[in-house]
Amino acid sequence: MTSRDLTVTALAGGVGAARFLRGLVRVIDPARLCVIINTGDDEEFFGLHVSPDLDTITYTLAGAIDQNKGWGLGQETFRCLEALQRYYAETWFGLGDADLATHLFRTQQLRQGKSLSEVTATIARAWEVQATLLPMSNDPVRTVVHTEAGALPFQAYFVKGQGEGQVQKVEFHGLATASPAPGVCEAIRSADLLILPPSNPIVSIGPILALPGVRQALRETQAPVVAISPLVAGKPIKGPADRLLSGLGIEVSVVGVATLYRDFLDTFVIDSQDANHCARLQQEDLTIITTDTIMTDLEKSIALAQVVVEQGRKKRRTRTEERGLRTE
Repeated sequence: MTSRDLTVTALAGGVGAARFLRGLVRVIDPARLCVIINTGDDEEFFGLHVSPDLDTITYTLAGAIDQNKGWGLGQETFRCLEALQRYYAETWFGLGDADLATHLFRTQQLRQGKSLSEVTATIARAWEVQATLLPMSNDPVRTVVHTEAGALPFQAYFVKGQGEGQVQKVEFHGLATASPAPGVCEAIRSADLLILPPSNPIVSIGPILALPGVRQALRETQAPVVAISPLVAGKPIKGPADRLLSGLGIEVSVVGVATLYRDFLDTFVIDSQDANHCARLQQEDLTIITTDTIMTDLEKSIALAQVVVEQGRKKRRTRTEERGLRTE
Protein backbone atom coordinates (compact mmCIF):
# COMPACT_ATOMS: atom_id res chain seq x y z
CA MET A 1 0.00 0.00 0.00
CA THR A 2 1.45 3.38 -1.02
CA SER A 3 1.00 6.64 0.86
CA ARG A 4 -1.55 7.78 -1.72
CA ASP A 5 -3.66 4.67 -1.07
CA LEU A 6 -3.94 5.16 2.69
CA THR A 7 -7.25 6.10 4.25
CA VAL A 8 -6.29 8.48 7.07
CA THR A 9 -8.33 9.89 9.93
CA ALA A 10 -7.01 12.75 12.06
CA LEU A 11 -8.34 14.17 15.33
CA ALA A 12 -7.52 17.85 15.33
CA GLY A 13 -7.94 21.37 16.58
CA GLY A 14 -5.86 24.53 16.59
CA VAL A 15 -3.15 26.13 14.50
CA GLY A 16 -0.55 23.37 15.02
CA ALA A 17 -2.94 20.75 13.68
CA ALA A 18 -3.85 22.91 10.69
CA ARG A 19 -0.18 23.42 9.81
CA PHE A 20 0.43 19.69 9.96
CA LEU A 21 -2.62 18.95 7.80
CA ARG A 22 -1.46 21.35 5.08
CA GLY A 23 1.55 19.08 4.68
CA LEU A 24 -0.38 15.85 5.04
CA VAL A 25 -2.68 16.59 2.08
CA ARG A 26 0.44 16.82 -0.08
CA VAL A 27 1.69 13.41 1.05
CA ILE A 28 -1.56 11.42 0.85
CA ASP A 29 -4.60 11.68 -1.39
CA PRO A 30 -6.61 14.48 0.29
CA ALA A 31 -9.85 12.82 -0.78
CA ARG A 32 -8.89 9.88 1.50
CA LEU A 33 -8.44 12.10 4.55
CA CYS A 34 -11.11 12.62 7.21
CA VAL A 35 -10.49 15.24 9.90
CA ILE A 36 -12.53 15.07 13.11
CA ILE A 37 -12.41 18.61 14.47
CA ASN A 38 -12.86 19.99 17.97
CA THR A 39 -15.94 22.17 18.51
CA GLY A 40 -15.51 22.73 22.25
CA ASP A 41 -14.10 26.18 21.39
CA ASP A 42 -17.27 27.22 19.52
CA GLU A 43 -18.91 30.39 20.77
CA GLU A 44 -21.56 32.93 19.85
CA PHE A 45 -20.41 36.46 19.06
CA PHE A 46 -22.81 39.21 17.99
CA GLY A 47 -25.48 36.58 17.45
CA LEU A 48 -23.28 34.50 15.14
CA HIS A 49 -22.17 30.88 15.63
CA VAL A 50 -18.36 30.92 15.38
CA SER A 51 -16.41 27.65 15.05
CA PRO A 52 -12.73 28.66 15.33
CA ASP A 53 -11.15 25.23 14.83
CA LEU A 54 -13.43 24.26 11.94
CA ASP A 55 -12.63 27.55 10.21
CA THR A 56 -8.88 27.47 10.85
CA ILE A 57 -8.58 24.01 9.33
CA THR A 58 -10.90 24.86 6.42
CA TYR A 59 -9.05 28.07 5.56
CA THR A 60 -5.66 26.39 5.92
CA LEU A 61 -6.52 23.50 3.61
CA ALA A 62 -8.00 26.00 1.15
CA GLY A 63 -4.74 27.98 1.13
CA ALA A 64 -6.57 31.07 2.38
CA ILE A 65 -5.33 31.30 5.98
CA ASP A 66 -3.40 34.28 7.32
CA GLN A 67 0.04 32.65 7.31
CA ASN A 68 1.49 34.98 9.94
CA LYS A 69 -1.24 34.58 12.55
CA GLY A 70 -2.22 31.02 11.70
CA TRP A 71 -5.92 31.91 11.98
CA GLY A 72 -8.35 34.09 10.06
CA LEU A 73 -8.15 34.95 6.40
CA GLY A 74 -5.19 36.52 4.66
CA GLN A 75 -5.40 40.19 3.62
CA GLU A 76 -8.24 40.61 6.13
CA THR A 77 -9.78 43.93 7.22
CA PHE A 78 -11.73 44.66 10.41
CA ARG A 79 -13.98 47.60 9.59
CA CYS A 80 -17.15 45.85 10.73
CA LEU A 81 -15.57 44.93 14.07
CA GLU A 82 -14.52 48.56 14.54
CA ALA A 83 -18.07 49.71 13.75
CA LEU A 84 -19.51 47.22 16.25
CA GLN A 85 -17.70 49.11 19.02
CA ARG A 86 -20.47 51.71 18.79
CA TYR A 87 -23.00 49.15 19.97
CA TYR A 88 -21.11 46.59 22.05
CA ALA A 89 -19.03 47.17 25.15
CA GLU A 90 -16.70 44.30 24.25
CA THR A 91 -15.31 43.47 20.81
CA TRP A 92 -12.25 41.50 21.84
CA PHE A 93 -12.77 38.52 19.51
CA GLY A 94 -11.21 39.36 16.13
CA LEU A 95 -13.79 38.63 13.44
CA GLY A 96 -12.57 39.93 10.09
CA ASP A 97 -14.83 41.34 7.40
CA ALA A 98 -14.45 38.45 4.94
CA ASP A 99 -14.48 35.90 7.77
CA LEU A 100 -17.91 37.20 8.81
CA ALA A 101 -19.39 35.70 5.65
CA THR A 102 -18.63 32.19 6.94
CA HIS A 103 -20.23 32.88 10.32
CA LEU A 104 -23.29 34.51 8.76
CA PHE A 105 -23.80 31.53 6.46
CA ARG A 106 -23.25 28.95 9.24
CA THR A 107 -25.66 30.73 11.59
CA GLN A 108 -28.37 31.07 8.97
CA GLN A 109 -28.10 27.41 7.95
CA LEU A 110 -28.21 26.21 11.56
CA ARG A 111 -31.31 28.32 12.22
CA GLN A 112 -32.95 26.71 9.18
CA GLY A 113 -32.48 23.30 10.80
CA LYS A 114 -29.28 22.06 9.17
CA SER A 115 -26.85 20.16 11.38
CA LEU A 116 -23.35 21.45 12.03
CA SER A 117 -22.03 18.47 10.03
CA GLU A 118 -24.13 19.43 7.02
CA VAL A 119 -23.12 23.08 7.20
CA THR A 120 -19.44 22.19 7.63
CA ALA A 121 -19.55 19.98 4.52
CA THR A 122 -21.15 22.80 2.52
CA ILE A 123 -18.55 25.31 3.67
CA ALA A 124 -15.70 22.90 2.86
CA ARG A 125 -17.07 22.39 -0.65
CA ALA A 126 -17.38 26.14 -1.15
CA TRP A 127 -13.67 26.44 -0.32
CA GLU A 128 -12.86 23.45 -2.59
CA VAL A 129 -11.42 21.43 0.29
CA GLN A 130 -11.12 17.80 -0.83
CA ALA A 131 -10.75 16.25 2.62
CA THR A 132 -13.83 15.30 4.64
CA LEU A 133 -14.19 17.66 7.60
CA LEU A 134 -16.37 16.45 10.47
CA PRO A 135 -17.24 18.46 13.58
CA MET A 136 -16.74 16.20 16.57
CA SER A 137 -20.44 16.53 17.47
CA ASN A 138 -23.60 18.17 16.23
CA ASP A 139 -24.55 18.74 19.86
CA PRO A 140 -23.20 21.77 21.74
CA VAL A 141 -20.18 20.90 23.89
CA ARG A 142 -18.40 23.88 25.41
CA THR A 143 -14.99 23.96 27.08
CA VAL A 144 -14.96 25.88 30.36
CA VAL A 145 -11.70 26.72 32.15
CA HIS A 146 -11.79 27.35 35.90
CA THR A 147 -9.26 29.79 37.33
CA GLU A 148 -9.23 31.98 40.44
CA ALA A 149 -11.32 34.40 38.34
CA GLY A 150 -14.08 31.80 38.12
CA ALA A 151 -15.46 29.60 35.35
CA LEU A 152 -14.57 31.05 31.95
CA PRO A 153 -15.68 29.92 28.48
CA PHE A 154 -12.54 28.90 26.61
CA GLN A 155 -12.46 31.93 24.31
CA ALA A 156 -12.83 34.29 27.29
CA TYR A 157 -9.95 32.50 29.02
CA PHE A 158 -7.65 32.24 26.01
CA VAL A 159 -8.39 35.26 23.80
CA LYS A 160 -9.81 37.87 26.15
CA GLY A 161 -7.81 36.82 29.21
CA GLN A 162 -4.68 35.81 27.25
CA GLY A 163 -4.53 32.53 29.16
CA GLU A 164 -3.71 34.25 32.44
CA GLY A 165 -4.53 32.81 35.85
CA GLN A 166 -3.87 29.51 37.56
CA VAL A 167 -5.91 26.75 35.94
CA GLN A 168 -7.82 24.74 38.52
CA LYS A 169 -10.14 22.60 36.42
CA VAL A 170 -11.35 22.12 32.84
CA GLU A 171 -14.91 21.01 32.12
CA PHE A 172 -16.76 20.13 28.93
CA HIS A 173 -20.31 21.35 29.36
CA GLY A 174 -22.93 19.46 27.40
CA LEU A 175 -21.18 16.08 27.36
CA ALA A 176 -24.01 14.39 29.23
CA THR A 177 -26.34 14.81 26.27
CA ALA A 178 -23.82 14.89 23.40
CA SER A 179 -22.87 12.17 20.96
CA PRO A 180 -20.26 12.01 18.20
CA ALA A 181 -21.38 13.44 14.88
CA PRO A 182 -22.47 10.87 12.26
CA GLY A 183 -19.41 9.25 10.74
CA VAL A 184 -16.95 10.09 13.53
CA CYS A 185 -16.55 6.65 15.11
CA GLU A 186 -16.88 5.00 11.69
CA ALA A 187 -13.99 7.12 10.38
CA ILE A 188 -11.83 5.95 13.28
CA ARG A 189 -12.70 2.28 12.82
CA SER A 190 -12.27 2.23 9.03
CA ALA A 191 -8.98 4.16 8.78
CA ASP A 192 -5.68 2.62 7.69
CA LEU A 193 -3.87 5.19 9.83
CA LEU A 194 -4.98 7.43 12.69
CA ILE A 195 -3.11 10.64 13.46
CA LEU A 196 -3.28 13.08 16.35
CA PRO A 197 -1.51 16.19 15.02
CA PRO A 198 0.25 18.58 17.43
CA SER A 199 -2.92 19.89 19.10
CA ASN A 200 -3.51 20.98 22.67
CA PRO A 201 -4.22 17.65 24.44
CA ILE A 202 -6.56 19.20 27.01
CA VAL A 203 -8.81 21.57 25.05
CA SER A 204 -8.38 20.50 21.41
CA ILE A 205 -8.11 16.70 21.60
CA GLY A 206 -9.65 16.30 25.06
CA PRO A 207 -13.23 17.23 24.06
CA ILE A 208 -13.16 14.78 21.13
CA LEU A 209 -11.88 11.92 23.29
CA ALA A 210 -14.51 12.68 25.94
CA LEU A 211 -17.41 11.97 23.57
CA PRO A 212 -19.07 8.57 24.09
CA GLY A 213 -17.44 5.82 22.05
CA VAL A 214 -14.53 7.80 20.62
CA ARG A 215 -11.83 6.62 22.99
CA GLN A 216 -13.14 3.07 22.81
CA ALA A 217 -12.99 3.16 19.00
CA LEU A 218 -9.35 4.27 19.22
CA ARG A 219 -8.55 1.41 21.61
CA GLU A 220 -10.20 -1.16 19.36
CA THR A 221 -8.94 -0.04 15.95
CA GLN A 222 -6.50 -2.31 14.12
CA ALA A 223 -4.88 0.75 12.50
CA PRO A 224 -1.71 2.33 13.88
CA VAL A 225 -2.31 5.44 16.01
CA VAL A 226 0.43 8.09 15.73
CA ALA A 227 0.48 11.29 17.77
CA ILE A 228 2.76 14.31 17.45
CA SER A 229 3.67 16.18 20.60
CA PRO A 230 2.49 19.82 20.74
CA LEU A 231 5.29 20.58 23.22
CA VAL A 232 8.89 21.27 22.32
CA ALA A 233 11.32 21.45 25.25
CA GLY A 234 8.37 21.86 27.61
CA LYS A 235 6.73 24.71 25.71
CA PRO A 236 3.93 24.86 23.14
CA ILE A 237 4.63 26.58 19.83
CA LYS A 238 1.30 28.39 20.27
CA GLY A 239 -1.42 28.38 22.90
CA PRO A 240 -1.72 27.63 26.62
CA ALA A 241 -1.03 23.87 26.69
CA ASP A 242 1.74 24.24 29.28
CA ARG A 243 -0.45 26.29 31.63
CA LEU A 244 -3.36 23.88 31.30
CA LEU A 245 -1.20 20.81 31.91
CA SER A 246 0.49 22.41 34.91
CA GLY A 247 -2.78 23.55 36.43
CA LEU A 248 -4.24 20.05 36.12
CA GLY A 249 -1.20 18.45 37.75
CA ILE A 250 0.13 16.82 34.59
CA GLU A 251 3.85 16.87 33.88
CA VAL A 252 4.60 19.65 31.39
CA SER A 253 6.65 17.59 28.98
CA VAL A 254 6.28 15.11 26.16
CA VAL A 255 5.99 12.43 28.86
CA GLY A 256 2.98 14.20 30.37
CA VAL A 257 1.30 14.45 26.98
CA ALA A 258 1.93 10.75 26.27
CA THR A 259 0.21 9.71 29.52
CA LEU A 260 -3.03 11.27 28.23
CA TYR A 261 -2.99 8.96 25.18
CA ARG A 262 -1.31 5.85 26.60
CA ASP A 263 -4.39 3.60 26.37
CA PHE A 264 -4.56 3.77 22.55
CA LEU A 265 -1.28 5.22 21.26
CA ASP A 266 1.25 3.20 19.24
CA THR A 267 3.80 5.77 18.09
CA PHE A 268 4.73 9.15 19.54
CA VAL A 269 6.59 11.70 17.42
CA ILE A 270 8.59 14.22 19.45
CA ASP A 271 10.94 17.02 18.54
CA SER A 272 14.67 16.32 18.50
CA GLN A 273 15.03 18.78 21.40
CA ASP A 274 13.14 16.28 23.57
CA ALA A 275 15.31 13.26 22.76
CA ASN A 276 16.34 13.11 26.42
CA HIS A 277 12.83 11.81 27.23
CA CYS A 278 13.04 8.79 24.91
CA ALA A 279 13.97 6.26 27.58
CA ARG A 280 11.01 7.19 29.81
CA LEU A 281 8.61 7.16 26.87
CA GLN A 282 9.80 3.75 25.71
CA GLN A 283 8.92 2.38 29.14
CA GLU A 284 5.30 3.06 28.14
CA ASP A 285 5.73 0.51 25.32
CA LEU A 286 5.62 3.26 22.68
CA THR A 287 7.57 3.54 19.47
CA ILE A 288 9.32 6.93 19.65
CA ILE A 289 10.31 8.98 16.60
CA THR A 290 12.49 12.07 17.05
CA THR A 291 12.51 14.66 14.29
CA ASP A 292 11.99 18.37 13.62
CA THR A 293 8.36 19.10 14.56
CA ILE A 294 8.47 22.91 14.29
CA MET A 295 6.56 23.69 11.10
CA THR A 296 7.77 27.16 10.15
CA ASP A 297 6.88 26.69 6.48
CA LEU A 298 5.06 24.36 4.11
CA GLU A 299 8.18 22.33 3.34
CA LYS A 300 8.62 21.48 7.03
CA SER A 301 4.96 20.54 7.30
CA ILE A 302 5.39 18.16 4.36
CA ALA A 303 8.57 16.69 5.84
CA LEU A 304 6.86 15.99 9.17
CA ALA A 305 3.84 14.47 7.43
CA GLN A 306 6.14 12.17 5.45
CA VAL A 307 7.75 10.93 8.67
CA VAL A 308 4.35 10.24 10.24
CA VAL A 309 2.85 8.52 7.20
CA GLU A 310 5.92 6.36 6.61
CA GLN A 311 5.91 5.25 10.24
CA GLY A 312 2.21 4.45 9.96
CA ARG A 313 2.83 2.38 6.83
CA LYS A 314 5.61 0.44 8.58
CA LYS A 315 3.42 -0.27 11.60
CA ARG A 316 0.55 -1.36 9.39
CA ARG A 317 2.79 -3.67 7.33
CA THR A 318 4.23 -5.24 10.50
CA ARG A 319 0.77 -5.91 11.92
CA THR A 320 -0.40 -7.45 8.65
CA GLU A 321 2.62 -9.77 8.63
CA GLU A 322 2.05 -10.73 12.28
CA ARG A 323 -1.61 -11.56 11.59
CA GLY A 324 -0.51 -13.67 8.63
CA LEU A 325 1.91 -15.66 10.80
CA ARG A 326 -0.77 -16.28 13.41
CA THR A 327 -3.15 -17.73 10.84
CA GLU A 328 -0.61 -20.12 9.30
